[in-house]
Amino acid sequence: MARHLSAMKRARQNEKRRQRNQSRKTRVKSVVRDVRQAVAANNLEEAQKALQKAVPVIARVAGKGTLHWRTAARKISRLTKQVKALPGA
Repeated sequence: MARHLSAMKRARQNEKRRQRNQSRKTRVKSVVRDVRQAVAANNLEEAQKALQKAVPVIARVAGKGTLHWRTAARKISRLTKQVKALPGA
């Protein structure tokens, strides 16, 4: 356990950041799941709506530094590719 003031402050900051990052990652997983479920159901309209909702969320999380920007770009690219592969797209 930290004993110096600066170390205790650092521990508090780390905990806050860990919780914030965890929340953001969970949000990304949720929006990605929504897109994938719509794709699995072959529902083009729902998939497009879910993708429009997911892209800014993923980009924002990458902008905050929680996800690496290349990881975010890869997720967005793969989701877009799946939606475009649906019949009628």
